[in-house]
Amino acid sequence: MRLVGEDRYVERLGELLSQAAPRDIAATGLGCTRRVDRACRFAEICSQDPVVPPGGKIESYRHGEVPGACSSFIDCWTRHQIEVDFTAGDRHRSVLLFRDSPAEARLWVNGVRVGEGEWLDKGGFWEDERFFTIRIEGPKDHPQQGLGDIGAQLYNIVSLLIHDAERGATRILVPEDTENWTDPVLDVRDGTGHVYPTREARAAGGTPDRTFPIDEPEAG
Repeated sequence: MRLVGEDRYVERLGELLSQAAPRDIAATGLGCTRRVDRACRFAEICSQDPVVPPGGKIESYRHGEVPGACSSFIDCWTRHQIEVDFTAGDRHRSVLLFRDSPAEARLWVNGVRVGEGEWLDKGGFWEDERFFTIRIEGPKDHPQQGLGDIGAQLYNIVSLLIHDAERGATRILVPEDTENWTDPVLDVRDGTGHVYPTREARAAGGTPDRTFPIDEPEAG
């Protein structure tokens, strides 16, 4: 960092993590689904390449004595606050460097910067092994806008960034005045994206606030 400056260091870190195999990321000492601290208890397993069963595929969230490193990694030790998440078969990956605040956070999906200039939440989610979703700063003039719950990284009402890893396309959905998106979530069914205001609303099976065809470009 002293040689190249913080900005270039962070960019290079994101580039390297976007190219590294899961076993290489495990070797850095990041936390994962097999351990909660930096001391890897399964180094002899994580260092192996995963085994694909005949006619099968590599699953996400590898646990126990299954060969291959985990698919989800989190850094609780440095100011970069790294999060790396792979989809099934390690086909797609997201790399988030939160770096102390939503304004400083940087995101890569499959090695491409996503959400530049946006305030990003600390962590996102893969939906349907294809769409990476993350909450971003919501409209300042929303009637319900204000401070979020204790520990929230963003204000109360948020927008939703959806990146389609198959098409390399990003759309940002901003809540209308009547849409109280405190924890918006995407649900994909039968070729249609459904956006609910909260995870509880999705679980309840109610009417979504938004729907859109996932394989059609966003209007405009």
